[in-house]
Formats: sequence, C-alpha cells, structure tokens
Amino acid sequence: MIIRKGEPADMPAVLALIQELAIFEREPNAVVVTAADLERDGFQANPLFHTFVAEISSEIVGMALYYYRYSTWKGKTIHLEDLILKEKYRKQGIGFALYQKVIETDYHENVRRIEWNVLDWNRSAIDFYQKTGAKVFDDWRVAQLDEMGIQNFIKKYTKQ
Repeated sequence: MIIRKGEPADMPAVLALIQELAIFEREPNAVVVTAADLERDGFQANPLFHTFVAEISSEIVGMALYYYRYSTWKGKTIHLEDLILKEKYRKQGIGFALYQKVIETDYHENVRRIEWNVLDWNRSAIDFYQKTGAKVFDDWRVAQLDEMGIQNFIKKYTKQ
C-alpha cells in the first residue's frame, strides 16, 4: 500500500470514491461535482483542497480530502471533508493510514485543530474516531444553506 498526495490524474478515481460515499450515506443522487471540477479546484495556484490517496497495485482504493480553515479561537485549522475507502478494503488499516497522514502533515504545519462531520448513525466511524482520541460532539449541529437556499436568500433579502 502506498499513501501519496493526490494528482490531477487521480481525480476520476477520487470522484468514484465520492460517489460510493454518497450511496453509503443514502444520498446517491447528491453528487454534482465532476472530475474536471476536482482537477481545476484542487490543482490551481491556490488550491481549494488537498488530497491523499491510498493505492494498492496501481488502484486507488481510498482517499482523504481536506482544506484549510481559520478559527477565531484557535487560528489555523483544517476541515477533513472526507475519508473514504472502497468497501472491500475497509478494516485493513488503510483508513487509519490515510487519517494518520493527514494528522501528521497538519501537525508539521502547526495546525491547531482538525475537524470533520460524521453521521450519527455511522457507529463504526464514530467508534474509530473516538478510539484515536477524537471528540465526537452531541451538542453541536451542522447548519447549511444549499444551492437553492442561497438562491432563495438572495431573492428574499437582497436587491438585484
């Protein structure tokens, strides 16, 4: 197994992993991003995200995608957007290796916090994260405005 930085040519495989995750998370039609979007957004002069991929026999079997944020309380932080493995490669230490690579990289960059979301019904993921020392909060809620919500807000609250 090799853990390495993602490259533009990896983005079709990364997209396939994202689509597999969407199915697992019961949102099979939610993915609208394309491989071209990922290539453009992750490999421009100021990339919007970074990736590590796990490769076995030249096949990408997992990935971690993260991006930098800034906390008014902590300073430099990252958001781990997704840590995904193909189902048949789970429980072999590959997910841990990706997770470890993200944490080690960000430790060396003086990141003060790494955070991510996990679905409340994904007990195996919650157990994994807690076993590694992560806190999984019950009292915080994720808030989002989706594309339609943004459009509705603009129509309602701004003058065009």
